Amino acid sequence: MINGSHQLSTSDGDPYERIISAAQKVRPAVVSVLTHKETPLPEEEGIEGEGLEEESGTLPEEEGDFELPEGFDFGDDFDFGEDFGGSQEDALGSGVIFKKLEGKAFVITNNHVVEGADSLEVVLVGGEKKKATLVGTDNVSDIAVLSIDSKGIGEVAEFGDSSKLRLGETVIAIGNPLGLGDTLTSGIVSYTNRIIPVSLNQDGIYDWEQEVIQTDAAINEGNSGGALVDLNGKVIGINTMKIADTGVEGLGFAIPVNEITEVVTELMLKGHIARPYLGVYTVDLSNPYAPLSKKEKEDLKLPKTVTEGVVVLDALGPALDAGLQLNDVIVKLDGKPITTTLELRKHLYYNTKVGGDLNVTFYRDGKLQSLKVKLEEKPGE
Repeated sequence: MINGSHQLSTSDGDPYERIISAAQKVRPAVVSVLTHKETPLPEEEGIEGEGLEEESGTLPEEEGDFELPEGFDFGDDFDFGEDFGGSQEDALGSGVIFKKLEGKAFVITNNHVVEGADSLEVVLVGGEKKKATLVGTDNVSDIAVLSIDSKGIGEVAEFGDSSKLRLGETVIAIGNPLGLGDTLTSGIVSYTNRIIPVSLNQDGIYDWEQEVIQTDAAINEGNSGGALVDLNGKVIGINTMKIADTGVEGLGFAIPVNEITEVVTELMLKGHIARPYLGVYTVDLSNPYAPLSKKEKEDLKLPKTVTEGVVVLDALGPALDAGLQLNDVIVKLDGKPITTTLELRKHLYYNTKVGGDLNVTFYRDGKLQSLKVKLEEKPGE
């Protein structure tokens, strides 16, 4: 569904004219995304806030929100300030119109731009506002798809081939920084396959990795979900984050379009990504950020030679049904050594499927054991 080619001809013609031409081609398809949240009146806050975390189903192993290490900043969350207790324009982001079908236009943006919104609007480059509907969203890839009425919308953005990007290649970032709307910045590709550690459940422990394009094109608050464009006028990335810290400049990141093709297709078909679900709440045996105490390690009764693995803190669903329990230490999945929750999740998402069997090797009370788990589909967020 998302396809295109990437012609490497950046040396042809006047480079400034090529930037202008590329921007003119994509600019009409880049939109502003407005998120609204219903803010309860002061007397309702106690009722609304009560018990929000009870049985939330959040599992560090495969659930939760998208979080970056300290110093990283998503390019949205522009706060308008006062809370008047009604529907409030709460945050701004960007999006890219990539498809028109049966009277609808489809917009790709970031999950963190629309997450938690009660209602959504899209503002076209000419200033027209359109009500938007959330088609689907995925916190692991940080991608969401919206739909709007296609009336008045012309050409959609064309996607290129992000795998053919070269270091030093000129790129353009288009989006809605600080709510200004319709803003272009330019820079170069600083790195093509940068790996950024993230914490999906926001506990400060990195349990996922995001592959991104690094660029020095300015990406500011509100740029999230906007387009990173090559000089052929093709979108090769979706702007998503930056490093925001004192003394830091020119470190922006975009999700390569090649990494999200299948995600977008599945979101349009199903509204969510069907990922395998094991159902374990875990902590890494050797995690330096949240180390186990000496007593906790002694309670595991592990052989002295076992220093790495994933400790089960709770077992639910498939894991519970199969017999996993508190203080089991997972050391292999399908015969592959597992030392961290990140490796556990990667094996689940990349090497297994819903309904398939997963062979789990673990230590319990010092004895090496194994069992088979029938994987289910991950529950909805």
